[in-house]
Amino acid sequence: MFLNPFEWTITKRYMLPGKGEGFIALVAGISVGVVMLSVALLIVVMSVMNGFRGELLDKFVNLNGHAIIQSFNGSLDNWEEILEEVRATPDVVSASPLIEQPLLVTFNGRVKQVSVRGNTQQDIEKLGENLIAGNLSELEPDAGRIAIGSQLAINLGARIGDRITIINPLGRSTPFGTVPRQVAYDVVALIETGVYQFDETFVVMPIRDAQTLLLTGDTIGLIEVTTSDAEDVGRILQPLQPKLQGIAQINDWRSINSSIFEALEVERVAMFFALSLIVLVAAFNILSSLVMLVRAKTRDIAILRTMGATRRNILKIFVTTGTTIGAFGTITGVILGFIILYFRQPILGFLNFATGQDIWDPQVRLLTELPARTDPIEIVGICVLAIGLSFLATLYPAMKAAKTDPVQVLRYE
Repeated sequence: MFLNPFEWTITKRYMLPGKGEGFIALVAGISVGVVMLSVALLIVVMSVMNGFRGELLDKFVNLNGHAIIQSFNGSLDNWEEILEEVRATPDVVSASPLIEQPLLVTFNGRVKQVSVRGNTQQDIEKLGENLIAGNLSELEPDAGRIAIGSQLAINLGARIGDRITIINPLGRSTPFGTVPRQVAYDVVALIETGVYQFDETFVVMPIRDAQTLLLTGDTIGLIEVTTSDAEDVGRILQPLQPKLQGIAQINDWRSINSSIFEALEVERVAMFFALSLIVLVAAFNILSSLVMLVRAKTRDIAILRTMGATRRNILKIFVTTGTTIGAFGTITGVILGFIILYFRQPILGFLNFATGQDIWDPQVRLLTELPARTDPIEIVGICVLAIGLSFLATLYPAMKAAKTDPVQVLRYE
């Protein structure tokens, strides 16, 4: 909506109320503040939700790939042939054999449940970015060495060089019953994935050592698959379904972690809806401030009409006034939102100190740090929502002002 110099001059005058119009200025200022805070909150919450989902997906994918091919009986006997077929599937980036089994670990009288993973040497090397202590190159087959999660090391009180014992309840059968298999391993590396539940149960060893520990021979239980597009993994792996019929099933990252990601999506939609109502409240504040401005400027509007101003001129003046208030609040809200996101960790630390509570408990939140990822499309959508509602809020008072009859207003002047 383009304004001529006359309309723009009046608009600037109305955006800066005079000395006797302090209450109108206060209401307009509150409108700007509410728009700013609502936009900032929307940006912060949506960015944190996106970051939470993205970080979880990245960490799950780093550990389990985009999908897992799992046998029905727990053992893939012809896994080499299946592995070659998976690798030959279009858009499959990588596929690796994997052994994963829940077992028990003991050290200095402490017993913990762990998830023992047998990885290939290539997959073990990829864990280098998660290494916080030790040396992954020492994880060689038949060397009796393992890497464990950082939180598991804390829970056990174990350090690099300590010798811990892994217990396999399904040991060898004897005349006196099944004897659990106990094997001691040297801890040579500590790994921190950033996901608390993984870090407190994570045990990694070469795949040959895992086969020896579990007495499975040359078989494996899983094949982890990474594709070119995590969101399209179902379509990519669809051609494998007939070949695996009756042998194994394919579980992608959505089904493996369905409860977590479904809960995140529902919470994300609910938070967006709830915070959008704050933008609506800000729009009503703009409406109320414009209504009061129109009532205060009724005489001025009548004089402008007698001087030749058309109803269209008056309409444009008040629509521009309200929309500018909304746009200014939106811009400052975007700036405030990015400032909060940039300093989110210090702000979280201050809140922890001020409240005496661990607001971001990794045991509950899964991640050790508060993540954030901004989506430019969402930012634009939030800005359009705020400015759009501000524009709609101006229509009623602007049309009311445009219908002002100068004869009725100035009759007794």
